Amino acid sequence: MPTTLKNEAVIVGIGQTKYTKNSGVSELALASEAVRNAIDDAGLVPSDIDGLTTFLLDNNDEIEVARSVGIGDIKLFSRIGYGGGAATSIVHQATMAIATGTCDYVVAYRALNGRSGQRYSQGVSGDIVTSDLIHWSWYMPWGLLTPASWVAMFTQRYMHEYGAKAEDLGQVALAMRNHAVNNPDAFFYERPLSEEDYSTARMICEPLRLYDCCQETDGGCAVVITSPERARDLRHPGAQIRGVACAAAAEQEQMTSFYRDDITTLPEMDQVAEQIYAQSGLGPQDIDAAVIYDAFSSIVFFQLESFGFCKVGEAKDFVQEGNLSAKGGRLPTNTHGGQLSEAYIHGVNGIVEGTRLIRGTSANQPERNDHVLVTSGVGVPTSGLILGQLT
Repeated sequence: MPTTLKNEAVIVGIGQTKYTKNSGVSELALASEAVRNAIDDAGLVPSDIDGLTTFLLDNNDEIEVARSVGIGDIKLFSRIGYGGGAATSIVHQATMAIATGTCDYVVAYRALNGRSGQRYSQGVSGDIVTSDLIHWSWYMPWGLLTPASWVAMFTQRYMHEYGAKAEDLGQVALAMRNHAVNNPDAFFYERPLSEEDYSTARMICEPLRLYDCCQETDGGCAVVITSPERARDLRHPGAQIRGVACAAAAEQEQMTSFYRDDITTLPEMDQVAEQIYAQSGLGPQDIDAAVIYDAFSSIVFFQLESFGFCKVGEAKDFVQEGNLSAKGGRLPTNTHGGQLSEAYIHGVNGIVEGTRLIRGTSANQPERNDHVLVTSGVGVPTSGLILGQLT
């Protein structure tokens, strides 16, 4: 058995639905469509699949997805909590199943009616039955009820400490939109965003304006993971998983870790970076492109620093220099448009895009694509992975 997950699994199939604001179908229909598309993309049939992983928040039971798609016996079913932190964690679970020989082919999926159904912007007021209420109760009386309000708190402190300005956040939103306008799958396809559009948009929760916040989307995404040996016989060049890891740091809360000594950094993401760099034998200098979880523009800053692309407090300079652009930037980032401008599928559309980047089929394909970083939600227990060419 392997002693490390490096190169032990490969993403061989990717699938998605159309991204809309009103799908008109059930979440089970979205999940089934995305899973079927991923299986077909890999050149497989449903009966090949023997494992399924998804989010704890996904409303689609694995057994119902399996029956709908035509998958037979299942050797693994696994769910990950913590919202967007689950995005690459579901690939982590699949990778371990492949590396240990538990499964031959695992599908990781996420589907939601995130606009026409339950909207995450509605926040956490109402009946709460989880232990998160213990810490959320300290913030709710002061109006901190939504992800935007929670992230705004961290962002305000970061901007105070390091001198970042609204126009620096705007560079993230503009870079994502510039990629989306070239991506036919993106909600904002052929709909550019100007600096004036950004700066005059309504305030959501200071300092976050409308275009600093991700979309609400109906849709689904799925990926198929298998071993390198099987991957070589399949339809497309595989995206090999060089490193994958998850982490939760000390004093972690669910998006409200306000009582840490320093709330301008993400220690859980620092730990993920340390793990996947050590596992892969790579460093920030080896990463050619990135899909960075962008539920809000400011959290891209934190992650650029966690993964060593710039020093703490210097992300504002990194983005102002155009480094996120697929047109000659040092680190082409969210070449699909990200959650800000393509769709919000809880980050799993980012894994799909990371695979496209390795394949060389992104709508905004950069010149170099040897290694691609993909990250998951921040402020929560989180995860990340590095993809590379199949060896």
